[in-house]
Amino acid sequence: MSKIQITTDSHTSLTAAQAERLGAAVLPMPFYIDGVCGYEGVDLTREMFFEKLNSGAEVTTSQASPAEVTALWDEALKTHDQVLHFPISSGLSGSYAVARALSQDEPYAGRVFVVDTGRVATPQVSSLFDAAALIEKGYDAAKIRDILEAERDNMSVYIAVDTLEYLHRGGRISGAAAAVGTLLHVKPILKLGVGRLEAFSKMRGMARAKSMMIETLRHDLETTFADAYARGEMRILAATSTTDEQTAAWVEEIRRELSVDDVLCAPLSLGVCCHTGGGAVAIGCARIPTEC
Repeated sequence: MSKIQITTDSHTSLTAAQAERLGAAVLPMPFYIDGVCGYEGVDLTREMFFEKLNSGAEVTTSQASPAEVTALWDEALKTHDQVLHFPISSGLSGSYAVARALSQDEPYAGRVFVVDTGRVATPQVSSLFDAAALIEKGYDAAKIRDILEAERDNMSVYIAVDTLEYLHRGGRISGAAAAVGTLLHVKPILKLGVGRLEAFSKMRGMARAKSMMIETLRHDLETTFADAYARGEMRILAATSTTDEQTAAWVEEIRRELSVDDVLCAPLSLGVCCHTGGGAVAIGCARIPTEC
């Protein structure tokens, strides 16, 4: 029997190839579109999601039911001694609180360990790769949870939004501000912190927004994370809600401008895309734990 199984939900945005590489089990998350429930990756594809979002449909996120969460764990515990479960950040959803409560009861107590990394999308993917490395090193699930939760602040992530419409829908900006911003081609830049998505800056045009984010991340690497960066302990991240071709071009721009070979890239999760819409691009970094 293998020792530890990684489980997560589709808000993490693992690609199929990444999930297979990590041996991770992924719980599809529910969304309501005009009141009708669909599950990400089951009966709701990214293409369907954006088609509905762009058509003006009311799209809202929801949590998986306790029965769905425990069914995921039950399956994992058939072949593994322990489970490391990674829900979306506790600051963005109640999924962590529910999973944490469930893990305290039999038959999961002492076998299922719920990790609150404070992350979502590619930063969460980074944490899953760290978890896999720590499993290979022989750490038990409780220790891995503690190591990864201690790393939650060691990241910087910036997201440039192509349209103001969804920030307006979510009540983050007024209709007048959205109209003026659209007319002036303003591209807001958001910062993903531990459990929060907040306004950071804005630029005229996406090209300028991308350049500004790259330079801001370069500054973070050379100041906040200087020591870890010098030791090669920083993982460069990217995410998008754009086409495959635009994603590839964005990753290549990051490689070129930061003079790096490896960029960990995953789609922006659909939960985040409810706020950003399509056409968003993100860049970031996350420290790799020294134990890895």
